[in-house]
Amino acid sequence: MTLESELRSKRDRGRKILVPYITGGFPGWIDAIRAAAASGADAIEIGLPFSDPVMDGPVIQEASQRALELGATPVSILDGVRNLDVEIPLVVMCYYNTVFHAGHERFAKQLVAAGVCAAIIPDLPLEESGPWVKAADEAGLETVMLAAPTAPDSRLPLIIERARGFVYAVGLLGVTGERSALAATATAMAARLKPITDKPVLIGVGVSNAEQAVEACRVADGVIQGASVVRRLIEGGADAVGDYVSEVRRALDAAFVPQS
Repeated sequence: MTLESELRSKRDRGRKILVPYITGGFPGWIDAIRAAAASGADAIEIGLPFSDPVMDGPVIQEASQRALELGATPVSILDGVRNLDVEIPLVVMCYYNTVFHAGHERFAKQLVAAGVCAAIIPDLPLEESGPWVKAADEAGLETVMLAAPTAPDSRLPLIIERARGFVYAVGLLGVTGERSALAATATAMAARLKPITDKPVLIGVGVSNAEQAVEACRVADGVIQGASVVRRLIEGGADAVGDYVSEVRRALDAAFVPQS
């Protein structure tokens, strides 16, 4: 199973893609992934906690700090992933320092051995990604590329060409976190990408509830939800994550009726 083939297949049947983010190593994270998968998630993004998370806002920083204090490491989290019995793609999100420390080839092989099919490395620029994506390609690991609102039109085809799995449309500048309204930049970014690629386009950063997920999916193929999921994990554990994913799934299916 590849991430891109799985998402394309669902997208082509009219289903909107829902990808919750779970902080690896936080108490209850494995049960939260299982709950999200059982509640209608199409893939799971698993964050590897890092001490200097440049893209993460207060909620995910809090979860990451707690996980680190409890001794979470990339190796321990991948050991946990290896024992997951979910039938949807698993994606790892981490910062480049983690990749560099482990070594490109070794890290890519570790991810694949754990059952991970794709990686998101938000602080690795396209222009500097050559050694990593070569190692990832050779290991059979898809590298998701991010397109930021500030990217000029001339840059987007380069991002799309290199992207595997899906194209990550960054919803707004700044860190992750819940917002009262979906940023106009979120749908604008997806609207720039959709006409120039057949790869799935998902909006992440700032998609904070079911209503905003529906709004984003009027343009995009799906959404990634981080802070709103992790806040529920912190406050209510795995059951709260499952309930929230179910709520968003129902809203998406009601607004965009998938073909059987």
